[in-house]
Amino acid sequence: MDQPRPRRPLRHTLRQAAETLMLATAIYLGVQVVVPPYAVDGASMNPSLRDGERLLVNRSVYAHFDANRLWNLLPGIERSGEAIVYPFHAPERGEIVVFDPPQRRGGPYIKRVIGLPGDQIAFAEGGVWVNGRPLDESYIEAAITECGNGPFCAVTVPTGEVYVLGDNRGNSSDSRVFGPVPMDAIIGKAWIANWPLEKVGFITEPEYGE
Repeated sequence: MDQPRPRRPLRHTLRQAAETLMLATAIYLGVQVVVPPYAVDGASMNPSLRDGERLLVNRSVYAHFDANRLWNLLPGIERSGEAIVYPFHAPERGEIVVFDPPQRRGGPYIKRVIGLPGDQIAFAEGGVWVNGRPLDESYIEAAITECGNGPFCAVTVPTGEVYVLGDNRGNSSDSRVFGPVPMDAIIGKAWIANWPLEKVGFITEPEYGE
């Protein structure tokens, strides 16, 4: 006859439960730090992203550091200026980014990167012009993009900054209003749509044919 298995002590069971809870908490906090969730608020990115849509934001993809500061830690080396290094890559044209707006009002903004450092941005004939060429933007519904005569309607994007626009050009507060955005203000790249279910998947970037 089989002998009945001895029951595990209650202390052992509680310890396993506590370890499982701690592991689940650590995983959850890790995800929140590396790929935090973000809820689209408003219609500025229609039709690409709708109000209430939920995303995961990749914080690590734009991680960067100043190589000169590291070199200067070595004795006898003094390098001036900055030498910014991106282990993965810097923001690229067409990517959708989440960032802290210059006005610091409310929560983060979400827009599309249009201009990179050194690019000349202008608006003419109802469209966006980059370095003297019209940008082919098949992802926007309205065919007309206007800017008016503000100070940021014809600019050269400074070093370390990007020019961003909402896809819904008639209802978006973006670089046309507050100017280029510093790289350091970018929280991360819109990476995966995880709600609603029919929109679940990786967020892709357009091909501009440059």
